[in-house]
Amino acid sequence: MTDAPKKSRTALKIILPLLILIAGFTGFKMLSQMKKTPHRQPPQQQGVLVDIVNPISGDYQVTVHATGTARAAREISLVPEVSGKVIKISPQLVSGGRFRKGETLLKIDPSNYQLAVEKARSDIARAEVALATEQEQAKLALDEWQRIDIADKGEPGPLVSREIQLKQQRANLAAAKANLKLAELNLQRTTLKAPFNGRISQEQVDLGQYLRAGSSIGKLSGTDRAEIYVPLPYAELQWLEIPKNNSQKKGATVDISLPGQSHPRWQGKIIRSLGEIDPTTRMATVIVAVDSPYNQSQSTDQADLETGMFVDIQLKGKSLKNIVTIPRKALRNNRQVWVINNENRLQIKQVEIARREKDRLLVSDGLDANDRIVTTSLAAAAEGMLLRPLKQEQQQ
Repeated sequence: MTDAPKKSRTALKIILPLLILIAGFTGFKMLSQMKKTPHRQPPQQQGVLVDIVNPISGDYQVTVHATGTARAAREISLVPEVSGKVIKISPQLVSGGRFRKGETLLKIDPSNYQLAVEKARSDIARAEVALATEQEQAKLALDEWQRIDIADKGEPGPLVSREIQLKQQRANLAAAKANLKLAELNLQRTTLKAPFNGRISQEQVDLGQYLRAGSSIGKLSGTDRAEIYVPLPYAELQWLEIPKNNSQKKGATVDISLPGQSHPRWQGKIIRSLGEIDPTTRMATVIVAVDSPYNQSQSTDQADLETGMFVDIQLKGKSLKNIVTIPRKALRNNRQVWVINNENRLQIKQVEIARREKDRLLVSDGLDANDRIVTTSLAAAAEGMLLRPLKQEQQQ
């Protein structure tokens, strides 16, 4: 009896795994028969993803970008017209000092020139006495001539009437008066005054120094107006209003800013052109005038337009009618623009460029205001290529 239970347990261990395998295989077959084949869909073609922009259409004012260096419109050397020792000097007569028109820069010892004025006045008095004496002598000479009883004696000669002597005395008096004017003028010149509003850019004079007439003692730069010499390619002149000689036409307005700053700090205008082309650089030069350069800054912490300052220039040019503007990067092969049609297909258009500016192009023909322009670079662009505008992608 002990052998029978052992045999039945052994048979169960063998048969049970076989039954499990058979049941699993049967279930797998049933599930495989119940599975449905999925419906295949063809892949959707979305096209190459690209950036697009819309052109801007309308009237457009041309802007010419350039650079230049500010300088004083007026600059003179300070030169005394008389010699002498400096007895008074303005505390502002130093480099950087500023003067208003008519202010005294320095005074030269006037003693010698005051004496010259007194001497000239005494010379006039002597000349007046000599002239009056000669006039009386001329009257006496004429009376004597008339008393001479000679038939057909004729008219008295200039020596007899002393007309020559009178002319000499009149000339002496005129010379004496001229000497007085010169002496008074030299006396005035002992005071050196500023001829216009300006700033001392250089000086070499001190109290007690003896100055010689005609020797430079410094430089005075005007502060009422600054000028900026702006070199430009000759082709750019056609876009600007430049006054000609004796012309009432106003020059183009100009915005001036410091390098790296977009906000203009000063305003100016074109006043003239040099009228020549530099043989080395092949550039033309226009002159921009800035009135009150030391008082025009729009910011209290901004420096004045100092002489020698390097600045960015934006010259406002002529206005163009019905022009289309696009980014510079939208131009292909110098005269082509890629646009997307209504079916999102690439279309290549030939355009006419009226002007190329710093960051945009002015198109006179070939584009419509409703065109969608591709700005993305494509390695293998072809007419009719399917594209996917980025703007549409973002909206979805």
